[in-house]
Amino acid sequence: MPHRLRSALSAVLTALACLLLPFGALSAWAAYGLADTGRYVTTMAPLAENPYVQDAIADSLGAEIVHTMDVGPFESGASHFVQDAVHSFTRTEAFRAAWDTANRATHEAVLDALRNDGPSTQSPYGSYGGEGAVTIDLAPVTAQVKRQLTDDHVPLASHIPVAHTEVAVLPAQDLVPLRKGFRVLEVAGFWLPVTAGVLAVTGIALAVQRRRAITATALGTALGGALLGVALAIVRRLTLSDLPPGVSAPAAGAVYDALTATLRTVSWLLLALGLAVALGMWVTDRYGRAGRLRRASATPGPAPVPEPTRVRA
Repeated sequence: MPHRLRSALSAVLTALACLLLPFGALSAWAAYGLADTGRYVTTMAPLAENPYVQDAIADSLGAEIVHTMDVGPFESGASHFVQDAVHSFTRTEAFRAAWDTANRATHEAVLDALRNDGPSTQSPYGSYGGEGAVTIDLAPVTAQVKRQLTDDHVPLASHIPVAHTEVAVLPAQDLVPLRKGFRVLEVAGFWLPVTAGVLAVTGIALAVQRRRAITATALGTALGGALLGVALAIVRRLTLSDLPPGVSAPAAGAVYDALTATLRTVSWLLLALGLAVALGMWVTDRYGRAGRLRRASATPGPAPVPEPTRVRA
C-alpha cells in the first residue's frame, strides 16, 4: 500500500476512534452504571445525609401530609409541628434506611419497565403496571413519620392519614421511546468502546510513522475527555436552569453530581492518560534524537586513503 494512502487511512481511523471514545464512555456509563441497581443505590445512599436533599424531601413530604390532614382551624399550628417533625425524621437512621429501600424499589421498577413488556411488578415503594406508569408510593414514609410524631406526643399526630399517594416517575406515554433508547444504549455501551479501541489500534498499525500516530491518538483521547467534562458541565447548568416550579435547585444539583460522579472521573482519566502518553512520546523522541546525535558525533570518520607513492625512474 502506498505511504500516502496508509497515512490518510491511519488519520481517518484515529479520528474516528477519538470521536467514538467519549460517546462510548457515556454509553457504557448509562448501560452498566445507571442500569445496575446495586451501584445506583450505593451512589444515591450518601444523598440521604445531604442537607439540601433532606430539606427538599422534608418540605415536599410535610406539605403533602398537612394537605391531607383534616385539622380545621389548627392547620397553621399543625403545619409547624409536622414540618419540624419531618425535618427531624430526615436526620434519623430510619430515614436513611427508607431512602435506600425506596431508591432500590424505584430503580428496579424502572428497569423492569424499560427491559420487559410483561406483567406488572410491585413493592412497598415502587410499582410498574405492565404498560402503565412507573410510580412510587409515599405511604411507607408517611407511616414512619406518623409513628415518630406519635412517639414524640405531638398534638394531632393521630390525625395524619396514611394514604397511598402514588407519584409517577416514568409516565406511560414515555415508556415506548425510552425502552427503545435503553436497548440501543445497552448495545452501544459494549460495542462503542470496543470499536474505538479497534480503530485506534488499526490506525496506529497502518501508520507510516507510528510514533506520531500514537501521539495523535493520545492527544485525541485527551481532547475527548475534556469535551466530555465540558458537556457534563453544560448539561448540569441547563438542567438546573429548567427545573419545574417547587423543585430545589441545590438538591437537584446534588443528585446530578452524584449520578455523574463516575462519568466525571472517566473524563479526567481520559484527559490525564492522553496527555501523559503524548508527553511520554515527546520526551522519548527528544532524548532518542539527542542520543543519536551524540553517537554520530562520537563515531570517528573513515581514515583518509593515502595517495600512491610515485617512483622516479
